[in-house]
Amino acid sequence: MIAKLLVSVGIVFYAVVVPVLEVNGSHVFNSAWAPHARLHEVWQLFTNTAIGLYSVWLVWGRGNLKLASLLTLFVTGGFLLAYWLRDGYGGSMVLSDGSEKLIMGINMGLFAYVLALVLAGVAIMIDQRQHRA
Repeated sequence: MIAKLLVSVGIVFYAVVVPVLEVNGSHVFNSAWAPHARLHEVWQLFTNTAIGLYSVWLVWGRGNLKLASLLTLFVTGGFLLAYWLRDGYGGSMVLSDGSEKLIMGINMGLFAYVLALVLAGVAIMIDQRQHRA
């Protein structure tokens, strides 16, 4: 049960929390963003939420923590790669108002997605130990 909860926390980050935080004037409705960029933002939010819903079903309906964790790696890993490569393409986590959402001095997205990966990894280890016993 604890392994399922750990994986689910990471899924909630990318499938629920991020859309709630980004359907507003700083992202989806940001008039400073090109309409094409906003379309890509909404596409990414719908895609990640759909992957999250499928992952929740995998975890709670099928007991497949491995595949759900792999999907979490794909979604959160994609963000982490974009974050680490941001200087190369002119990306930034600083919002149009000049602010940046931080948790304990760390960018909130970086914090949440690294945490999601760690939780998924711990869940896989717990799940494997339970299946060996």
